[in-house]
Amino acid sequence: MTKVGVNLKIVEQLAHNMRDIAKVVLMALLMASISLAGCFSEKTAQGYEWVDDDEEFRPYSVVAPIDTGINVYHDRFQLNETYPDWLLDGLGVTMHCNLTQEGSWQERYDADKESCWDVITATDIVYFPGTRIIGTTPDDDTEIPILDDPSDGHGTAVTGSVLDANPDAVIFFVEGFSNAAVLAAANQPLVDIITTSFGPIGSVPVPGIEDATKVAVVDNNKIHTGASDNTPSPAVQDSTAGPPWSIGISGYAEEGDDQKETMSGSYPDIAADWTQLLPNHDDTDGYHETSGTSFATPRTAGILSLLITMLREEAGDMLSGASEEYGRNGSLVIAANYSFNNVGIRYVLNQSAWYPSFATWDPTSGTTPMSPVAPCTQVGWGVVNMSNVMPMYNALMSIEGIPARPDDVVACMSANQAIREAYWS
Repeated sequence: MTKVGVNLKIVEQLAHNMRDIAKVVLMALLMASISLAGCFSEKTAQGYEWVDDDEEFRPYSVVAPIDTGINVYHDRFQLNETYPDWLLDGLGVTMHCNLTQEGSWQERYDADKESCWDVITATDIVYFPGTRIIGTTPDDDTEIPILDDPSDGHGTAVTGSVLDANPDAVIFFVEGFSNAAVLAAANQPLVDIITTSFGPIGSVPVPGIEDATKVAVVDNNKIHTGASDNTPSPAVQDSTAGPPWSIGISGYAEEGDDQKETMSGSYPDIAADWTQLLPNHDDTDGYHETSGTSFATPRTAGILSLLITMLREEAGDMLSGASEEYGRNGSLVIAANYSFNNVGIRYVLNQSAWYPSFATWDPTSGTTPMSPVAPCTQVGWGVVNMSNVMPMYNALMSIEGIPARPDDVVACMSANQAIREAYWS
């Protein structure tokens, strides 16, 4: 399919057709009366309903970070729009928490504690109006459900990294470090991408979340980005980054000399930005610089989310996920005459990756120089950052092809995939 320019009439007709399809297949569960203060946990399921024109929504993508919790009070997560009811219903929302908007983090938390934080249970999926966040805590073993604990901040930073790549992503945040937490996102029909930044220290070959990520990717056709360890250990046996259905991610020094970060997993799928400026967990507007595969991984999820959103906008595809429940039959993007699934998107991700030049290595930086021989064993298919978005988009839309990777790279990464398939079978 070759595209030269855009025929606006065709685009408008596609958009019209997709809206009609959406009206037929979307399940808009009727909501009980909503109080505009505090929380509510009443919702009725009355079957199917047409989506009103005034509830139409922009093309979007849903990313599910699974981590320690999230600081919903931070300015980074604020949003000057309200998600439509059909989207919230599709994500299973049971409760709204209207957050206090003035005062320090502690003052806001204290003001909302009785009406919100003390009443959330493990079965609740909570929407925070005025933010980009829908959240849940299925494990029910946390001091404060959904909210990042005062002693941590990992999940807040992870989510900030997703949004730095795709500011329009819808966030379905899951607090937890278990199969149950992953499955809470894996079984959500409207979730596109799951990103996890936790796993066994040193990539010790022990069971982890691989059973749940397999459900997400193989059974439910989502994308999973998984962090390799913050050591040079091979990623192949890592239960987060190693399974062949997962996209394993290590780090490179984007703000430095563009070489591999030494304390980052080896022989992954790709490498992404190791050091980023991300939101704090215990104030409302502060940021800090932090490093690790924990942040390279959600950055990659955000990049893929941006790509999916762009493809949906071109296609007039106003839904998300790949669920048969919504007639998507495994495709993440659907147009009148083409569709894209997780396999196709992963393929262009691999093809668009690139290897930094050894010539930029700074011996004083602490990084590992990019080897001119078999760099795939260091950073997999190569580096992915925001510069990859348009090449991936153009390739999928048949606007401009991506040059084929050299035979030695293909052979190296084919061996990687074969080892992973054998190991995780």
